[in-house]
Amino acid sequence: MGKALAVQSARTANAALAGAYGGARAYHSKVPRANLHTTAPKEAQAVDVGTARHQAAPYIQVPKSAIAPREEHLVGPPPKPQPVKFNYDGFYQAELDKKHKDKSYRYFNNINRLAQEFPRAHMANKEERVTVWCSNDYLGMGRNPQVLKSMHETLDMYGAGAGGTRNISGHNQHAVGLEATIAKLHAKEAALVFSSCYVANDATLATLGSKLPNCVILSDSMNHASMIQGIRHSGAKKMVFKHNNVADLEAKLASLPPEVPKIIAFESVYSMCGSIGPIEEICDLAERYGAITFLDEVHAVGMYGPHGAGVAEHLDYEAHVAGRPKGTVMDRIDIITGTLGKAYGCVGGYIAGSAKMVDTIRSLAPGFIFTTSLPPATMAGAKTAIEYQMAYQGDRRLQQLHTRAVKDALNAKDIPVIPNPSHIIPVLVGNAEMAKKASDMLLEDWDIYVQAINYPTVPVGQERLRITPTPGHIREYRDHLVTALDSVWTQLGIKRTSEWAAEGGFIGVGVAGKQEEAPLWTDEQLGLNEVRQEMKAGQGAVGVLEAVLENERKEVASAVAAAA
Repeated sequence: MGKALAVQSARTANAALAGAYGGARAYHSKVPRANLHTTAPKEAQAVDVGTARHQAAPYIQVPKSAIAPREEHLVGPPPKPQPVKFNYDGFYQAELDKKHKDKSYRYFNNINRLAQEFPRAHMANKEERVTVWCSNDYLGMGRNPQVLKSMHETLDMYGAGAGGTRNISGHNQHAVGLEATIAKLHAKEAALVFSSCYVANDATLATLGSKLPNCVILSDSMNHASMIQGIRHSGAKKMVFKHNNVADLEAKLASLPPEVPKIIAFESVYSMCGSIGPIEEICDLAERYGAITFLDEVHAVGMYGPHGAGVAEHLDYEAHVAGRPKGTVMDRIDIITGTLGKAYGCVGGYIAGSAKMVDTIRSLAPGFIFTTSLPPATMAGAKTAIEYQMAYQGDRRLQQLHTRAVKDALNAKDIPVIPNPSHIIPVLVGNAEMAKKASDMLLEDWDIYVQAINYPTVPVGQERLRITPTPGHIREYRDHLVTALDSVWTQLGIKRTSEWAAEGGFIGVGVAGKQEEAPLWTDEQLGLNEVRQEMKAGQGAVGVLEAVLENERKEVASAVAAAA
């Protein structure tokens, strides 16, 4: 038994050494696994472990040639490791594929607005003319002669750019003058101008939310992405309340300790559906629960109120006409934000409020501190645009009348307009692919540009075309649009209002028994009551007012030019 154990131990040692030193193949590679236990006599398989422990295995001599030589150390730096690289292009492609698959990929059309012909524009080919029906230059101020004159003069004298941030050479008389004009517009102590209102919203909410101790921001569920991003950047606790639902907002306010700082962030005009925020009711809740109000008037400034300050001003129309802003809804708002890039036809954004609040944002917000100032010409043009609209209501009144006319004409054709009391005309499609096809057909077959709106701007299943008339969209363009939409809806088989109604209605379209909200601009404010007395046979109120307002426009333009 001892001999058998010695043989087995020797074989094991040989195998281990052969494997370790690169010599002959290991023992197990020579002998089939099934035969390992049959190479020794049967009695050798029963081993006396106690005896074997004291018996040494025979010495196995390994030839020197079987021992691998010791590696020499190389002189110099070791070779650089070759890391596995992330497939960036693959990531980009996968994300783009998702957008293509769900039909939400965004295509940009080459649209070049013509100042002398707006709302006309040309495509990449200058001979290809189209009518733009989706511009946010709601009042056509991008072509206003007084604005252009002011910008040309400033550009020639002060050059193209500001030269730096406001802290480094970018602070000038144009910024000071513009901010003073904005503060006057909203009857606030101060204002601060940003490169865009996206930046203004983001920077202001992020700064306040991060600096106010234990701050909670209550946000309307349909708020713009700029506010959502600002709340995220703040790191503050966020509570989302149902769209325009003051009961839900109050329940959330009531759940918070009284001493906790609270900001209620909401909009006046929600640009994709056209709904109007319950500003006065939210002010009541803010005062009751110790919150401050943050109102985005981006799609309302220039468009509402006797001076164009927005919906908050419009709610107390007569008081502001009389110059009595104290105690009004607008006076109760803590922070108003707006844009210079929509109804005012330029670019930039701003906040307006108390002097201390504005100075706090000016001193602490990275989005303001580290951003190059707007060019002098842009600020001069924006200031002129605001002053022009403060003195002249004709553009916004005519825009409202054109909006009413388009809504009425589309409703008469059973084309589904999402009902609202504002100047926005959202035409429901309900499918991303179909909305893109409708937009393409309008452009290719009818020379009409209306961009399709899809996710994430609106929820999936609520895709739409968003139409925004301007004072320049006269009857000729309106009739052409309605005919084109009627044809496209038929060709693509898109649901009409009656079909949505048969399914019980959807987001306000075809909902039985739903009372439609009255337009924010009343007939009296639009001057319709006076115009009706002068109406000619066969001519509608819109046509008569167009002529009346054109004369008014010329008079005000002459006065503004003389003052300049």
